[in-house]
Amino acid sequence: MQILSIRGKNIASLAQPFELRLNQAPLATAGLFAITGETGAGKSSLLDAMCLALYGNCPRLSGDGTRESVDEADGQELKSNDPRMALRRGAAEGYAEVAFIGTDGQAYEAAWSARRARGKIDGRLQSADRSLRRLSDGQVLDTQATSVNSRIVALTGLTYDEFRRTVLLAQG
Repeated sequence: MQILSIRGKNIASLAQPFELRLNQAPLATAGLFAITGETGAGKSSLLDAMCLALYGNCPRLSGDGTRESVDEADGQELKSNDPRMALRRGAAEGYAEVAFIGTDGQAYEAAWSARRARGKIDGRLQSADRSLRRLSDGQVLDTQATSVNSRIVALTGLTYDEFRRTVLLAQG
């Protein structure tokens, strides 16, 4: 598996649309690079976006510990480990997309998005959307969360936990 790009908007601390192209210079030829910055700059949010797009979950919300309930502005109660909690506070919608080369040598784009009802920041949080698309012809291969997850595991050769352990470096 090779990550080509990471895109998103309104994921945790990253409010503005962002795109990190790993398949273009200077990163394509770097071999190894570091993501650095001040506290709150979005380093972890970038990694969360990658995990959300690929697996519909993110390390910030899937760790061990309590599963507290969090009250939303509309009175909806969510668990603190709900992936939709990665949506930036005060945002009506957000998304994460990752383009990658699968183990079969083809390019794909995995996407995750969350939105609030009626596009309003006080709207009820809707179910997250997932999709997997083949880039060569633009064909959407799946939009069902469990099917997308199964295909991602097959195309990357990694489960979510394996991806977290082998691809993401622990902070601290």
